Parts: sequence; structure tokens; C-alpha cells
Amino acid sequence: MRGFTEVALGFPTALFSFALLVVIGYWGLVLLGGPGVDALDGGEGVDTHGGALAGLGLGGVPVTVAGSLLIAVAWFVSLAGSVLTTGPAARTAVLAAALASAWAGTRAVLRPIARRLPRERAASRSDFVGRLCVVRTGRVGPDFGQAEVTAEDGSSAVVQVRSLTEEPGLTVGRTALIFDYDPDAECYLVAAFDPGALGD
Repeated sequence: MRGFTEVALGFPTALFSFALLVVIGYWGLVLLGGPGVDALDGGEGVDTHGGALAGLGLGGVPVTVAGSLLIAVAWFVSLAGSVLTTGPAARTAVLAAALASAWAGTRAVLRPIARRLPRERAASRSDFVGRLCVVRTGRVGPDFGQAEVTAEDGSSAVVQVRSLTEEPGLTVGRTALIFDYDPDAECYLVAAFDPGALGD
């Protein structure tokens, strides 16, 4: 046990030992239903398909999963390498081998998992087409106008809108219907809409 502790707290294993303790504590909280539980389902606040690790080819899964596996593999390889080698030069080589093995091993494990996880559809500007919006400028015409629209997830955005003609009903506070998107002008096309007509 004493030998294990010396290796675990020696170079280069110590670089990963403390990180591994954090990982173990984190997943312990997850198992107990703590604040990290969102990591299991890619919930809010968890970068599921991107982030810093995506640039290393480790995207497609929650970053907490990729990071935890990366640290665990690096720790194991550095521990095993430190037991089998002696000397500063050899230990430096062990560090390099641990980092390379952690990347390769984590990538090999995560690739089949990432293929099975559902992909989040990227937001598209056409998502607002067919939705109602509220005019936020004094008027909306063929050359000017802004409106506030609420997305399906409940978030709102102020977008550039235009009308095909000068409609008197498109003034501040009035409701309009987004019926198309103009990619050249980068704006939405709207028409006056009476919400009361839905009840008739």
C-alpha cells in the first residue's frame, strides 16, 4: 500500500491523481442524485456535442463523460508506467505515453457511443416561419421594421422584419405573422394578423 501511495503521489501520476479524485467525487454526487445528474442525459448546462474536447475528436457525448474517461485512462497508464520505470527521463516518457493513450483510448470508446446518441438539430432561421410576432418599431415596411418572436423553447428574440407593402396594421405592439425568410436581405417577411380572427 505504501508503494502504491508513493507512485500515485509521484510524478507523473500525481498530475492525474487529484483530478481523478474530483471525477470520483463528481460521479458519486451523480449517483446520489446530486447536481451533476444532468450529465447523464445531456441536460441543461451540459455541452453534449461540442466544446473544447470536440476539437480533439472527443465530441458527441456529454463533456463530463469524455473528460472523466480521459482522466481515468491517463491516470491508469501513468500509474502502470511509473511502476515499471525509474528515472526522470523515463517518467517524462511515461507522461507523454499516458496523454497519448488517454486520447486514443477515450476516442476509441466514445466513437461507438456517440453514434448511438441522438443528435441535437441545429437551430435554423426558418424555425420562426409560421410563428406570430409582436412589432417593436413604429412601423414595418418593405425597408424597415423589427419584431419580437418567441421560439418553441420559450426564448424570445428581436428580429428584422419586412412587409411586401406598406400595411397600416403593422405598427408597434401589433401582432404579425411571419410567413417567409429572405436570406438575401437576412430578414423575415410578415403580414398583419388579427389574433381575434382565430376565435371566429
